[in-house]
Amino acid sequence: MKSPTINCPTLPPFAAADLPAVRRAFASAPACVLRQSWRTELESDFAPGTVRIGWRDETLLVFVELEDADIFSRATRPNQRLWELGDALEIFLRPVDQPAYSEFQVAPNNQQLQLRFASAEAAARARKSNSFDDQLIHPLTFTSRTWVRPGIGAWQALVEIPAASVRDGSGPLPGTKWSFSIGRYDYTRGRAEPVVSNSSALTQPDFHRLTEWGVLKFI
Repeated sequence: MKSPTINCPTLPPFAAADLPAVRRAFASAPACVLRQSWRTELESDFAPGTVRIGWRDETLLVFVELEDADIFSRATRPNQRLWELGDALEIFLRPVDQPAYSEFQVAPNNQQLQLRFASAEAAARARKSNSFDDQLIHPLTFTSRTWVRPGIGAWQALVEIPAASVRDGSGPLPGTKWSFSIGRYDYTRGRAEPVVSNSSALTQPDFHRLTEWGVLKFI
């Protein structure tokens, strides 16, 4: 099993608040699925998720559709620990030629979290101490929209991430490559632990395993 390599296409303009328009814009974008590659079998409560990725105007565009039997988050303001407060989408991005990487999180109620790690070593230290104050980005530099649809047991998220929020340099995106990984925390009330899944072929349920991430090629 390998992590995905995605040729990230330029998307047409679309109305970001219009879910059918978003779906049409992403219809031809390559898709990958969320999985539990570190397990021999999926957990019984695993719910599928699909990711589509494109770009336009120096901005990465990510559209995620998640099945979810119990959609909720207790988050009430930006830059809370969304992964501890309920359902959360997590997007990790790193240009292949730089050590620093960024993490963007979105909850179903569209609360957001943004972190930037100077290197894998810096991230390991922050995680060991369980303190991320130095990695938080204020104010947030990305935007998102969510659609919560409990009637069909699903929620969707559109995340727009300026390239300047991720890379240290500048220049045109076509021809560049980024490492990426997209995961989720799927909580169900009454269940002790969330079900986690990820787009990458991770050998452990750890989203920060940079060497196992997929690759985005901007075309």
